[in-house]
Amino acid sequence: MLLTKSENSVYTDSTILVTGGTGSIGLELAKTLLNYKPKKILLFDNDENGLFEARSLLRMHPEVLYKLGDVTDTRSIESVIKDCDYVFHAAARKHVDFCEGNPYEAISTNVLGTQITAECAIKYGIKKFVFISTDKSVNPISVLGTTKLLGERLVVSSSKSTSRPIFSVVRFGNVLGSRGSAVLIFDRQVKSGCPLTVTNPEMTRFIMLPSDAAKLVLHAAELANSGEIFVLKMNAVKVNTLIKACRVFFSELYNKDSQTIKIIKTGANPGEKMHEELMTATEAANVVETEKYYIINPHPGRLKETAKPAKGSVVYTSDLSNLISEKEIITLLSRLYSNYENCVNQK
Repeated sequence: MLLTKSENSVYTDSTILVTGGTGSIGLELAKTLLNYKPKKILLFDNDENGLFEARSLLRMHPEVLYKLGDVTDTRSIESVIKDCDYVFHAAARKHVDFCEGNPYEAISTNVLGTQITAECAIKYGIKKFVFISTDKSVNPISVLGTTKLLGERLVVSSSKSTSRPIFSVVRFGNVLGSRGSAVLIFDRQVKSGCPLTVTNPEMTRFIMLPSDAAKLVLHAAELANSGEIFVLKMNAVKVNTLIKACRVFFSELYNKDSQTIKIIKTGANPGEKMHEELMTATEAANVVETEKYYIINPHPGRLKETAKPAKGSVVYTSDLSNLISEKEIITLLSRLYSNYENCVNQK
């Protein structure tokens, strides 16, 4: 069961570092953590403008500190990590096409940055270190996926060399409305009266709202034993259904005629899969489950505590998962944009 804001948690009176703190997940983690009354939240990012925007959004919360730095700089990380209890490592190069065109930058941030941050967490005796991963790390065909897989392996390997911090990984798919996501692209295209562009409408993707993802990440971190990989149980969507839902939703939002908005197929980009995966067959052979997660590399005592053996053969690909309908997507978009409105009203 997920904690509510009225309950105490391990995060109460704790100091928490969120790397990549101005990204969609990093910022959502910070906003959710505020419900648990932490001592401090350090939002760490190399995006100066992002930190400025985050400070504008969260200005009513003096416990949030905004730290400019880079995960590839040891001194930068040490300056913010030394007094922390928990680390959520969300800093990453995350766009498939940019990582394909700039592989060194992806390796530097996603691999070297993870190694440096993990080493500093060990040096300063952090309680828990949580690596935010992606479905693209499973059987990767892209630079992004490969670097995130290496990041996962570094974190799991680190768990074997120390008892503190507890190292764990949380792996999930696409977050609706995250920066650079398809939803925000469709939003801008409808608003400006442009055709909607889609790479391949037959593709499928795992999806989740930012607020739901953040709550599940924080809950997984509380449950985690060292070396465990938590895979969020997610719904999936066919891209064709997503784009049609977005056309209806944004047409109503901006008072447009949805029937006049064309959909243009552009073809897949390098590094893109037709369908995403959240577990390999090998991982699925050693997995337990809870209501909200599959847990890979489960701790020996896990079955006695919160989990049970996974039911049957676990095949976790987006095309074979529960594909949600156009109506359900519109409901998710309504929730997403309601949250955006609330954020604007708080400024």
